Amino acid sequence: MSHCLDPLLNPASIAVVGASTSAGVGSRLLKNLLHGGYEGNLYGINPKYDQVLDVPCFPDFQSLPEPVEHAIFAVSDQRLEGLVDAAIEAGVRAMTILSMLVIDDDSTPVLKDRLEAKLKDANVLLCGANGTGFFNIEKSVWANGFDTRPNHQSGGICLISQSGSGLAGIIDCDERINLNLGVSSGQELTTGAEDYLEYALHQPSTRVVGLFLETIRKPKVMIKAFELAIEKRIPIVILKTGKTARSAELTVSHSGGLSGEDDCYNALFNKYGIQRVNDMDELATTLIMFAQPHQLADGGMVAILDSGGERQLIIDLAEQQEAEFAELSQDTVKNLADILDPGLPAVNPLDAWGRGLGDSDQIMIDSITAMLMDPDASMGAIVMDRGPISKIYPEYIDFMKQANEQSGKPIFLVSNRQGTGSDPLVAESTHAGMPIIDGVYSFLAGVRCMHNFRDFLSTKGTINEELPRSILEKYKQDLSERSSIGESEALKMFAELGINSNESHIVGDRDQLIDQSRSMQFPLVLKTALEEVLHKSELDGVFLAINSEEQLLESYDKLQQKLPGDALLAPMIESDGVEMIIGMTTDQQLGPMVTIGFGGYYAEALKDAVTLMPPFSEEIAKKAIESLEMKTLLEGYRGSDPVDIDAFAQMASKFSLIAVKLKEQICEIDINPVILGKDNCIAVDALISLHQQNN
Repeated sequence: MSHCLDPLLNPASIAVVGASTSAGVGSRLLKNLLHGGYEGNLYGINPKYDQVLDVPCFPDFQSLPEPVEHAIFAVSDQRLEGLVDAAIEAGVRAMTILSMLVIDDDSTPVLKDRLEAKLKDANVLLCGANGTGFFNIEKSVWANGFDTRPNHQSGGICLISQSGSGLAGIIDCDERINLNLGVSSGQELTTGAEDYLEYALHQPSTRVVGLFLETIRKPKVMIKAFELAIEKRIPIVILKTGKTARSAELTVSHSGGLSGEDDCYNALFNKYGIQRVNDMDELATTLIMFAQPHQLADGGMVAILDSGGERQLIIDLAEQQEAEFAELSQDTVKNLADILDPGLPAVNPLDAWGRGLGDSDQIMIDSITAMLMDPDASMGAIVMDRGPISKIYPEYIDFMKQANEQSGKPIFLVSNRQGTGSDPLVAESTHAGMPIIDGVYSFLAGVRCMHNFRDFLSTKGTINEELPRSILEKYKQDLSERSSIGESEALKMFAELGINSNESHIVGDRDQLIDQSRSMQFPLVLKTALEEVLHKSELDGVFLAINSEEQLLESYDKLQQKLPGDALLAPMIESDGVEMIIGMTTDQQLGPMVTIGFGGYYAEALKDAVTLMPPFSEEIAKKAIESLEMKTLLEGYRGSDPVDIDAFAQMASKFSLIAVKLKEQICEIDINPVILGKDNCIAVDALISLHQQNN
């Protein structure tokens, strides 16, 4: 089936502009295309040659015997613009540009901006600029201008990298990785990582996709591709650079200080089941692991080793990587005890090296097989170091084969240190579906990703909450027509939209204060209602636990001396509950984000919060709450009662709908604190910043 990116990634004809017999890019492009077995019509464009490497060469586009579909440029940036103009005039539908698009003493707009405008205006697909090109191994199109290993084979891994070295540094260093498609997307002037991802997801051979990203230029297109991946149950593994926290100078809410740019990316990835890794080793390893053909079972990992010290090490590293081990059943433990040499504990992970006699290999096979057959075992790992000069002991492969044949579950041979991906036995075993992995730490990242993706696919994302439509429309119109909203009005809006909120009243003088207080019960809270005062407690604008009319008047007089103007009167929430926060910020790329966590006065100091991409279900909210570092405070601590986590998760889910529905009007929200107790969950304070306030 045809695809809109076919002229770029699977063209019927290619012209290499700047084809040459020298050792430069123009020569390497042709060599790679020829070596890869390109089946279309291939031409060179260079007035100096009639042919290059037996490829016919012509002086310009007009001299070609046919219009070409794709042009690859291997010329200097000084000459590039005129040649691109000629290609557009000749009807070229797709191009690849490897250079940086920088000219000394360039005019304004600069070359990059001029070419981007021209290519978009002509509806030309472009790979680049400032990249290395691409490999469509499956279609025999090696359109890459740099040295590469000669033995690429078509497989089920797709790798899309905004860094050229990020692509080459993985696929050229490891023969275990067989691609169907590898793209260095570069500056992405017209065609971005999200476009290549969508193409890859439509290829029947794709089993897993890796992305090396610096940014996401078209979030809506990327999100649609993520949704397609979920539909096709294809895992996506991302290495995202740039974890520096976003500057919070322009935010007015505590939530803005809790949620940085990288938190927003994590929220996006978590919402769509995208697995994030920390470095290129983890990326390569996780792709290899996902590409193996055996179905991951429920439960956790089982591992067998031949070293007590390395067993302790993998336990420590697994905790760092949040990789889970299986809990062995009593039947499995008994079975292992019968298999092992005396003195070896039957535990997971298992050190199975005992007396080292002639039956030691059979003990290893029987042990890992018994562990893999446990109902809580999802996958297996044989963690044993390589032999001299990084070679694999062939008997380890036999261990894997026999255990896999009996269990049908994924199994991996893992060494504690790096070996070599060029060992023929390593590549052969990996391609046969039993991967050999270098490095326990990166392997455990892969275990975490595989477990998380499995669990994501089984998670219920159904949102059971609804918002009253008429009230929602009322506030859409009201907020669009005003420049600010006060705390009392904000709490009233949340209450009408279904968020349990504390009642509050605005008073303008002492008489109104007394009249209103007589319809309420002490204790009360008095605050300034000045809209320009965003964080009231920091300016001594809050008086708590007012227990009498006399104390109320005294507090009011002090408030007027410091912050004259309207005041807010509300019931004092008396509870032994925990102070939480629910907030919304707006990311410039990704839109509204919701932050939930521990709140109160120390919200920003504690920074124990999680950012989620709305909307989300109660189940997702509850998992996020349970991931907080101080979650023990919610479960009952030193005699306190456990709080109602379900109620807070329900509130967060409903709030996530509000964040989405009012995203055109509201820029930031703080509901801080939310008092969460055994039998109550109530919003006490609310701060809303409208888009109009920030414009």
